[in-house]
This record gives sequence, structure tokens and C-alpha cells, in this order.
Amino acid sequence: MKTNDYVKYMTQTIVKYADQPRDERKRLRSERKEGRASFWYRWFGILPYILYFQMIKKRKRG
Repeated sequence: MKTNDYVKYMTQTIVKYADQPRDERKRLRSERKEGRASFWYRWFGILPYILYFQMIKKRKRG
């Protein structure tokens, strides 16, 4: 990608963001956050994620 194309893309992205109402930006941000996997799963994978929740269950039960 040439520099001119990149500048054009960035300008379009910024203008698109600035033209959105504030409420819509907040709504889109919160939707993106909800769609993400949890911290433990994203950083450490499925096995530590399972072990972590098993430990939480044990603590709550007994």
C-alpha cells in the first residue's frame, strides 16, 4: 500500500468515526466488549480457563 493510499484510508476512518453520534459510538464499543472472550481464555487458552473456574466452584461449595 502506498503512503497516499494509507493517508486516504486513515482520513476516511477518522471522518467516519467523527460523524457518528456519541451514543452510537458507545453502543458499538460496548457490543465489541461483550463479543470478546474473557481475559483468561484470550491470554492462556482453554485449559487454564477450565482450571480457574473449577477452583472458583470449589471455593463456593466448601
